[in-house]
Amino acid sequence: MLEDVPRDPFADDPNDPSSAMGALDDAEPLTAAERDEAITDLADVEVFRSLLEPQGVLGLVLDCPECGEQHFFDWELLRGNLKQMIEKGQPQVHEPAFHPDPADYVSWDYARGYVDGVIDTEERR
Repeated sequence: MLEDVPRDPFADDPNDPSSAMGALDDAEPLTAAERDEAITDLADVEVFRSLLEPQGVLGLVLDCPECGEQHFFDWELLRGNLKQMIEKGQPQVHEPAFHPDPADYVSWDYARGYVDGVIDTEERR
């Protein structure tokens, strides 16, 4: 199922810098509620992408509770992270976006509001 996830740039590299962190395969599985939430999030991302990508939005910007900074995720990376969370219980290791233009990304709340607006407009027609 992960065949459509971007390949780890350090896969099969004996000098992988993450090797010092130890194995990540021992992550605890998600609870049923966490898994359901991740599945819902994945479905939301698919809808967000279908409506926002044609408008030029490259992905979502999320506030990181651990470092307090914003992280920019393109659609494929976000989708891949959620799929890996569902399957493995943790997101995949990835490189941060390189000098993203914040104007190309929207927040989760903005994306949700945009979708709600589209739905409301369609229902009124």
